[in-house]
Amino acid sequence: MGMATAPMTAPVLPNYGEGSLADLASSLLAALGVKGTPNHLRLPRARRVCLLVVDGLGWELLRDHPAAAPFLSELAMAGRPLTAGFPATTVTSLASLGTGMPPGQHGMLGYQVAVPGRGMLLNGLRWNKEIDPREWQPKPTVYERAAAAGATCFRVASARLQKTGLSAAAMRGNGYRPADSLGGLAAQAAAALRDVDRGLVTVYHAELDGTGHAFGCRSDAWRYQLGHVDKLAEQLAGAVPEETDFYVTADHGMVDVSPEDRVDADTVPGMRDGVALLGGEGRARHVYTVPGAADDVLTAWREILGERAWVLARDEAIAAGWFGPVDPGLAERIGDVVAAPAGQAAVVATVTEPLESALVGMHGSLTAADQFVPLLQLTTG
Repeated sequence: MGMATAPMTAPVLPNYGEGSLADLASSLLAALGVKGTPNHLRLPRARRVCLLVVDGLGWELLRDHPAAAPFLSELAMAGRPLTAGFPATTVTSLASLGTGMPPGQHGMLGYQVAVPGRGMLLNGLRWNKEIDPREWQPKPTVYERAAAAGATCFRVASARLQKTGLSAAAMRGNGYRPADSLGGLAAQAAAALRDVDRGLVTVYHAELDGTGHAFGCRSDAWRYQLGHVDKLAEQLAGAVPEETDFYVTADHGMVDVSPEDRVDADTVPGMRDGVALLGGEGRARHVYTVPGAADDVLTAWREILGERAWVLARDEAIAAGWFGPVDPGLAERIGDVVAAPAGQAAVVATVTEPLESALVGMHGSLTAADQFVPLLQLTTG
């Protein structure tokens, strides 16, 4: 096998400090008058803010489907893209939105990351009861900081998400209004905003992402679901009280990964050699090596993946700014080797991750399709 070469295109590096999801969170606090928070996005001052987070609504996907989402597409004409951060995945992005910090500071560094010294992976969506989420992510959340400044915060989402480890780690400090339907989300958000004199109401919708995982983001199913999301956004915009600024964003984009674009780490010779734990997900891999094997694993993964992925050692990925400034105490959560598939490729693991490997739509990497998410707004100025 010949030596690998770098991918033809450069990675889309997260725009931390200027235009990322973490900057949106801190800018919203600044807009609400919370002192000491930078307003990098220059958002206007507001009495109340409603933020709709649509899981999986990539900027490129939205721009490609104007007929399916006329309301959102009209907002997008005056909107702009933000970068999600790396990995471009729900655990990491919701933590960035929930803390106003880049991944290297809040430490929620992927779908599955190693617990240093424990020889195990922590799945950020399913969690592990042995890990205290408040110890895993002890820094104050956006909601806690807002409350300390006298603002009121609510979160509106499915009832099943209220008491998860991810919620406790990254989104604690708000009142929770459960809603398990699109109509329920709109009604609960409007009611919460009426109970807020000054503050933030965050609305989270997950089903567009789930539809893309199951059917693909280029499927009829995804397009139909986008139509429902568009109606939700329109209803929310019409239901918010006066003196409320309305924003829409997402946690990541998505690509459809075809069978020929999948590299199976569980069956390709050499990919498991020297690997103690395989973390992350198909389009954002943390590779944790056995002692002394990091250089050999890096060489092997670069050779096997070639132009199909950007593959860096941990220190290289940190230096390249993939995670933003990294707290030294969190660095060991990052893989000894980090792989971000380019194009529409993915590194699956069909034996150890059969469910995840069967997904059609995937996300996490440093391509425009993964990274760019919309920032749409209707503001009172």
